[in-house]
Amino acid sequence: MNISIVTTGGTIEKTYNEYEGRLGNVRSVMDQILSSLRLPDLFVRHVPIMMKDSLEMTDKDREGIADAVHEASDISDAIIVLHGTDTLTKTGDYLYNRLKDLTIPVILTGAMRPYEFRDSDALQNVTESLLAARIMAPGVYVVMHNKVLEFPGIIKDRRNLTFQASEKLKHRE
Repeated sequence: MNISIVTTGGTIEKTYNEYEGRLGNVRSVMDQILSSLRLPDLFVRHVPIMMKDSLEMTDKDREGIADAVHEASDISDAIIVLHGTDTLTKTGDYLYNRLKDLTIPVILTGAMRPYEFRDSDALQNVTESLLAARIMAPGVYVVMHNKVLEFPGIIKDRRNLTFQASEKLKHRE
């Protein structure tokens, strides 16, 4: 299986600078995460496009993400986008509206705590995204915390630190 992983920064990729005493988006941690997993039949193409906290992302950045997804879609069986959780839903809706003729799944994931933290949810979310990439139909999804949710209509549940379908969509079911 061929997967492209587009990395954009966000909490999942924040690293601690002990000299400055702060967290920041400096380098991608995707290769570290992948090296800790056993993935014998997976070819991963890593596409780093930015290192930003998602609160700093602009529509031009989202356009860059959509362009990277579009370009990778011809050579990938699935695409995973590592993204900050604060505006992940905005980017998911943007991709849903912009990429209408998807023939593969596009999975957005991130973490509530950086990968380098002992209690991070990063490894779980990436692992679940890799599995979802194999089994989901074409579309745009968020995969985190043992859930697969399809765009549009996803919201960040700030109280429980996860994602869920919006109430409007729940009432239609």
